[in-house]
Amino acid sequence: MAGGAFVSEGGSGGRDYEGGVTVFVVITCMVAAMGGLLFGYDLGISGGVTSMDEFLSKFFPQLEKQRVKAKHETAYCKFDDQKLQLFTSSLYLAALVASFVASVVTRKYGRKVSMFTGGLAFLTGALINAFAINVTMLIIGRLLLGVGVGFANQSTPVYLSEMAPAKIRGALNICFQVAITSGILVANLINYGTSNMAKNGWRVSLGLAAVPAILMVIGSFFLPDTPNSMLERGKYEEAKQMLKKVRGTENVDHEFQDIRDACEAAKKVEHPWKNIRQSKYRPALVFCSAIPFFQQITGINVIMFYAPVLFKTLGFGDDAALMSAVITGVVNVLATFVSLYSVDRFGRRFLFLEGGIQMFICQILVGSFIGLKFGTTGTGTLTPATADWILVFICVYVAGFAWSWGPLGWLVPSEICPLEIRPAGQAINVSVNMFFTFLIGQFFLTMLCHMKFGLFYFFAGMVAIMTIFIYFLFPETRGVPIEEMGRVWKQHWFWKNYIPDDAVIGGNDEN
Repeated sequence: MAGGAFVSEGGSGGRDYEGGVTVFVVITCMVAAMGGLLFGYDLGISGGVTSMDEFLSKFFPQLEKQRVKAKHETAYCKFDDQKLQLFTSSLYLAALVASFVASVVTRKYGRKVSMFTGGLAFLTGALINAFAINVTMLIIGRLLLGVGVGFANQSTPVYLSEMAPAKIRGALNICFQVAITSGILVANLINYGTSNMAKNGWRVSLGLAAVPAILMVIGSFFLPDTPNSMLERGKYEEAKQMLKKVRGTENVDHEFQDIRDACEAAKKVEHPWKNIRQSKYRPALVFCSAIPFFQQITGINVIMFYAPVLFKTLGFGDDAALMSAVITGVVNVLATFVSLYSVDRFGRRFLFLEGGIQMFICQILVGSFIGLKFGTTGTGTLTPATADWILVFICVYVAGFAWSWGPLGWLVPSEICPLEIRPAGQAINVSVNMFFTFLIGQFFLTMLCHMKFGLFYFFAGMVAIMTIFIYFLFPETRGVPIEEMGRVWKQHWFWKNYIPDDAVIGGNDEN
């Protein structure tokens, strides 16, 4: 997430610190993870709501007129409407802008203030959406939700990383992804329930977004700030006492000094955006840009945003479409737990490659099944058996993403950027992610209408390209302290050309 000052795992030079996982840390991190629930709930809720007939007839009546016209009476073009897509995508433009503002707020006023602001904005947006009477109110509400997501996505992972002991910092980072997938699942379940309400089911779905927002607002009000944040604002004694509390030991001198040194060094960094353009930081710049781009171009948010709409487009009934979205949501959550177990055992590179191959095969199969049944005209019906196979392959695809590109898309950029470029690197990561999330949300239904089943081949092609990219250009970063990342790049066949022998990466001499 943009901004914030992470401290490398294990401290300076990979040092082990005293202390362990305390109940205090577990409770504070559980509360902070509500930021992930906000993002996940919104990812899941919009697709279900946009498949509800009452919602569509109230705000997008032109869709009904469009669907009765013969030239649009195809499976592929049932929901092709720019305003409908704007309802989904507008949030992510707001999140993009808000993430840059949030980075300043987080550094100047603390992580908990940023989380509180995000929760309050999300709460306001949820209430506006629940009581909306026209499209304008819907979009305003979505923009405020985007502000909430921008603040929460920026501050929550920073808070988790700084509160957690170094030995479980990577796992807690992925726990944020677990919270996101859990929010998606909860949203899918709520959509399934509210779709059977006689009236205003969509209002309940949108309004219940206020629940995690309220929890985050209340929780962040009582949460303590991190020692790192206190040090950034000159509260040295308070920071040391807080570190003792979160680590459960009085002997925190080594870790406290390392955090203090990192904060002091961070204050001296005047031009992170200029620094990141230097040759020795070229690998970090490339991966902070390419990984979030590829993460979105896998097509995963087609499933996350529009799963019910997609299933309904393919001929699933209303309940069947929503239940299929619930099934993919369950798979998403369970597969994310796989990454918790495997990321530090098998490494980042293995998961990237395995997940890419799995997603490529599934996209080809889904596109082929749809092409065989609907062709280029978009007319046809799915047999129950074919529908079941499509759902199975989509679930396998979601699983492949959930234990690879999903969590690693956030983890890897955060662990390859040394201190002097970290604010710029994280800002690039989140802004590229949100920008392409917006594009996918805004244009997917139009792309489906024009590219038809070939759209799934397009995403498969992009998955193939990104998997080849990882195979040739990404070295393993498992267990490598951030300050030693320069050694990894220097040993790589391609990146060694950009790393000078006397480069200082993250504060340590490479010699």
